[in-house]
Amino acid sequence: MLLADFGTSYCKLLQTTIGAEPKIMPTRDLARDFSADLATGHNAERRSKQSINELTALARGGKRLIDEPDFVLLDCGSRDIKFIRYENFKVVDMGWNAECGASMGFTIELLSRYYDIDYTAVPVPESGFSITCGVLGMSHIFDAVVSGTSETEAVAKFVRGIARNAWRFAGTPDRLYLSGGLCDNPLFTGSFPCNIIPLGRFVLLEGLQEHLASRL
Repeated sequence: MLLADFGTSYCKLLQTTIGAEPKIMPTRDLARDFSADLATGHNAERRSKQSINELTALARGGKRLIDEPDFVLLDCGSRDIKFIRYENFKVVDMGWNAECGASMGFTIELLSRYYDIDYTAVPVPESGFSITCGVLGMSHIFDAVVSGTSETEAVAKFVRGIARNAWRFAGTPDRLYLSGGLCDNPLFTGSFPCNIIPLGRFVLLEGLQEHLASRL
C-alpha cells in the first residue's frame, strides 16, 4: 500500500512493505496522475483513494512516536502550522493556523536561497522581529537591511521571530516536540525559548500507519 503526505512544497511517500524507507520529493515533480492508497495533506482527497485530516494524522503520529501521557506536538509546514496537545494519553487541544503561520516554511526556505544563507552556520540572534505572518514579516528584513543590518542578521532575526510566534501558537510549553522539514534547521530550532525535541519530516506518515493499525 502506498501512503503519502502531500505537502505544499514536498511530498513524503512510503510503501508499506517490510524494510521500506520513506522518500521525499518536490510536489512540483509529481506526475499529474499520481495517486496514493491512503494520504493526508494538501490535495490528499484528489490524489488518493482514501484521505484523513492532517490534524488527525498528526495526533496519531504523535501517539505512535511519543510514549508519554502528556506532550505538545507542533508541525511546521511550508504553508501552515498546527499543534496537538495530549494529556493522560488523550488529545485535549489542537489548532491549525494558516493565517499567522502563512507560508512560514516556504518563506524561510526561499530566503535561504535568495540570500545564499546556510542556516547551519548562522547563530541565533539575541533578539528578533515581531512576526505574525511569514509573508508579511519579510518587510522587517527589507527595512533592517536598508537601515544597515546585514542580510544574514536580518534573516536570522526573522527566523527567530517566526519560531517565537509558533511557540506562542502552541501554548508556550516548556517542552515541545517538533514535526516537519524545519526540524533540520538549527537556527529555527535554536530560536525556541523552550526544550525542543525534533521528530523529523515523517510524523504524518507515522500517523497514516497508526490509522491502518487501528483498523486491524
